[in-house]
Amino acid sequence: MNKKDLDKIWVIDFGGQYAHLIARRIRELNVYSMIIDPDEISVERIREDTPKAIILSGGPSSIYEENAPKIPRWLLDINIPILGICYGHQLLAYMFGGKVSRGLGEFGRTRVKILDKKDLFKGLGDVLEVWMSHNDYVEKPPPDSEILAVSEDTGYIAAFRIKERKIFGVQFHPEVIHTENGLDILNNFLELSSCKRNWRLEDYLNNVINNIKNTVSDNEKVLCAVSGGVDSTVTASILKKAVGDRLVSVFVNHGLLREGEVEEVSTNLRRIGIEPMYIDASERFLNALRGVSDPEEKRIIIGRIFGEIFKEIISKDPSIKWLAQGTTYPDVIESGRSRRASKIKSHHNVAGLPEDLGLRLIEPLKDLYKDEVRRLGELLGIPREILVRHPFPGPGLAVRIIGEVNEERLSIIRKASRIVEEIIRRHGLYEKVWQAFPVLLKDKWVGIKGDKRSEGYIIVIRIVDSQDGMTADWSRVPYEILDEISRRIISEIREVTMVTYAITSKPPSTIEAE
Repeated sequence: MNKKDLDKIWVIDFGGQYAHLIARRIRELNVYSMIIDPDEISVERIREDTPKAIILSGGPSSIYEENAPKIPRWLLDINIPILGICYGHQLLAYMFGGKVSRGLGEFGRTRVKILDKKDLFKGLGDVLEVWMSHNDYVEKPPPDSEILAVSEDTGYIAAFRIKERKIFGVQFHPEVIHTENGLDILNNFLELSSCKRNWRLEDYLNNVINNIKNTVSDNEKVLCAVSGGVDSTVTASILKKAVGDRLVSVFVNHGLLREGEVEEVSTNLRRIGIEPMYIDASERFLNALRGVSDPEEKRIIIGRIFGEIFKEIISKDPSIKWLAQGTTYPDVIESGRSRRASKIKSHHNVAGLPEDLGLRLIEPLKDLYKDEVRRLGELLGIPREILVRHPFPGPGLAVRIIGEVNEERLSIIRKASRIVEEIIRRHGLYEKVWQAFPVLLKDKWVGIKGDKRSEGYIIVIRIVDSQDGMTADWSRVPYEILDEISRRIISEIREVTMVTYAITSKPPSTIEAE
């Protein structure tokens, strides 16, 4: 089924940290969702996408702020079901004539009393425990509205509906797992919107393969860099099915891989029928990175050299007309390719490659979240141990070394990475956490080793829990495991005198250090 044939839900992103989580929850309910920037809303876009319903996300703004994001008034008058969440709830109340005020705030788990168990709360209990995160609240509901739920502690309006309309607001976050029956609430909204449940990854896979077959001519080849990670492996597997032997897969060793990674990647790719061209360019990359400390410059240099290598391959085979990349939806957002997103950092799939490659781009995963990519891999028959690998950045260990990359610092981070992974795996945590890795700082810390004063490097351990990489929380790993990691790093790596643990979530931090 083509995307144009799918029933779609618009998720209008007001800058809230859960906007993409809303979109993922809708897809879990087998309806295709799209993240839409408020600036992208137009009559033409409505006609193009024909959304069956609209969800307004939460956000950090107050509706009375001068530049607070809004939606056009006409969007409320075209008879499309709308659900406002948190800021979206307040915005709907304000636009329909209600009053929004600054209140005491409600954060975390909160009990709400359901006053109307029809429609949005159909089939649910009298009281729900939900997740709140707000300061502003709807003090006075709009005219011609009915209150559906209230907070037990504060009496604040927790949900309302515009009478005779399928327009709802909820102050809490039904998309987060901490909200009791949250998925049921979203499902009830989809039912009220008469959405067809026609978003299936099986259809997406067949569609993307057919699109590639119809787009790439029989005499054209596709170049695809493979790293052994989930995204590039799934991308290469899709291309293999679509173009067969016309896939030119390349495994470039940029000298920034972990211990034993070249052998592991080569073995895993052979298991799924992919025999990549192997290029050892480690010396070339390391020479170019010598003396470079700026993280963005490091990413750009790495992308540029990949581009140079690609150009050399293309020059020897002019039938290569396409470049395939494993860019996912979070990659696109984090690289600032959405209209509202500020550029956080360049992604290795979208930065540094020269525009004069002369290749057209294939990105079969660019509409998918990481969990969907893994499920696609299962459909392709890729072994589980490959699909559960932790994300590893394209620039490799270069972005886990703060400051200059050199042989000494690479040796330190490789040893530390091996120790962290060994311990996490032995304690059965590898598949329970999203990522676990060390970061090498450029600062030094004075210590004592062998009864002598020793000045050594600082290692930061980063272990996070996440579902899609768009948001993440630091993992509450038992102290005993952290202690084991610290003791082994200090005892086995003489250049390190301090090990610390990163306890900042994303946002405000990113997962990777650079």
